Amino acid sequence: MPHDVGRDRLALIRIEGMHSNKCEKTIQKALLSHQGVHEVEVDFPTGQASVLYHHGAVSVEQLMQSIDEVGYKATGFTQNAVPDAPSGGMRIND
Repeated sequence: MPHDVGRDRLALIRIEGMHSNKCEKTIQKALLSHQGVHEVEVDFPTGQASVLYHHGAVSVEQLMQSIDEVGYKATGFTQNAVPDAPSGGMRIND
């Protein structure tokens, strides 16, 4: 069932303490456990996670707390709305 992308946000969360690809999987699993999280990509080399989520279902603060709870340190984030693109797809605002 399609979801309303009008309330979707993209958060880029900075993370300290990752040492391997196994760390990526642990963080990804923690983030995906939240209702409203649609997609997660964690990148060990850059120390960041990209999270596409429904703004009304979960907050960035909750996402960062879940990272801390599995043994890593979420140190900050940037966030963008994901508006409807004219072609019907999704576009990320700068």
